[in-house]
Amino acid sequence: MTFSKTILTAATAAALMLTASTAFADGHSKIGVMAEDQDVSGGTVSASEIVAGENGYLVVHRTGDDMKPGPVVGYSPIKKGKNMDVTAILTEEVMSGDKLMLMIHSEAGGMETGVFEYTLGAKEDGPIRMDGDLVMAVISAK
Repeated sequence: MTFSKTILTAATAAALMLTASTAFADGHSKIGVMAEDQDVSGGTVSASEIVAGENGYLVVHRTGDDMKPGPVVGYSPIKKGKNMDVTAILTEEVMSGDKLMLMIHSEAGGMETGVFEYTLGAKEDGPIRMDGDLVMAVISAK
């Protein structure tokens, strides 16, 4: 009897995980960044998937244990909707063990479309928030 209960629990968990990942992948109403710890020795960092509610940028910030966004060390344009394998070129050296915050920024508020104009704390091309929270993922450089 314990065996069948374990199978049911595992099957239920698998169904729930499938439903959650399908909702993220198929629905553009949910925005987000998916990324994993990675080797950045080649001077780039990547997000495996980004779902954006508008055109904008994947912006790479330094961060620390406080998980607050720090200086920008890279960015890449993204389009509204699903973006796969988005890579940003790093503008300064990132060491193994450094934490990076990969965040979605808007195209709004700047002077020129297609030109990334954000500086830390500025309104131009600033971070997108969902329910008051930044839309981002934090990774560790390897």
